[in-house]
Amino acid sequence: MRKKNTGDIPRYTEKNVPKLIAIVAIAIVVLGIISSSFYRVTEQENAVVTMFGQVIRTDTAGLYFKIPGIQQVHMVDITTHGTGIGYTVSDSGQNIPDDSNSVMITSDFNLLDIDFYLEYKVSDPVAYLYSSNAPEAILKNIALSSIRSTVVNYTVDEAMTTGKGQIQAEVKEAMVQELTKHNIGLQVVNITVQDSEPPTEEIIQAFKAVETAKQGADTAKNNALQYQNEKLPQAEAEADRILQNAEAQKASRIAEAEGQVARFNQMYEQYKLYPLITKKRLFYETMEDILPELKVIITDGNTQTLYPIESFSDYEVPSSSSSTSTSEGSN
Repeated sequence: MRKKNTGDIPRYTEKNVPKLIAIVAIAIVVLGIISSSFYRVTEQENAVVTMFGQVIRTDTAGLYFKIPGIQQVHMVDITTHGTGIGYTVSDSGQNIPDDSNSVMITSDFNLLDIDFYLEYKVSDPVAYLYSSNAPEAILKNIALSSIRSTVVNYTVDEAMTTGKGQIQAEVKEAMVQELTKHNIGLQVVNITVQDSEPPTEEIIQAFKAVETAKQGADTAKNNALQYQNEKLPQAEAEADRILQNAEAQKASRIAEAEGQVARFNQMYEQYKLYPLITKKRLFYETMEDILPELKVIITDGNTQTLYPIESFSDYEVPSSSSSTSTSEGSN
């Protein structure tokens, strides 16, 4: 019995080995099919599922099922990426200048070496996969075109100093419009000016000389403003004094003229009453002004005794009533 059983075991094992291998192979295939039917999408990815070349859905983070061999899954990284415009980063982390893409011309016809750092991410996984063959290359070309068309509107001084923020904003806006037009599935997160300077050492030295001259001009301007602030109040005070004196002289001349007019009117009134007496008085007063030492003597030519008349300034013209009474008495 023992020999019979010992001889039967090898024959039974050899007979069933192919079946066991087939069962194991089938189990492995089934497990492979089951495992390939499920896929996991992380939070940093999107999954584009296609069937027979057609996109059927886009999956976000989670565990999903697909039909093995029929449906295909394409993972797309949706995190933010960065790249240099005007320079490249080596494997060791050093920035390597790219003069062909960084040197640009400004509105005042100067050359400027300006570098940008572009941050972008996938906004539409389907468009990113199927709208173009090289979306990143298209994005870089759009960035270069937008940068050149913006920098050319600024002077070299503005591009290196105060205009950086405005340049960044305009470049980003232009890129958003172009990316919307081309629909390559990418969007701009941010773009910043990394560095901006003249392209050669000779130009750098020339710019330094210009800056030194500008600083000297600013110093001179500040000194001039300081001198102006010191002298202007003095000049304004002197102008006010001159105006006040002029106004006082004006008022004095007007008052004097008005007094002379009033005096002339009074004389004229007396002249109408006593024309001969008034004429003589005016004559004597005029002679007194012309010849202040002149002695006036009235005579009829036959008088032996002469009487000098000193001044007629206090002479009063007789009133009409006294004149009338005199004339009446004489009559």
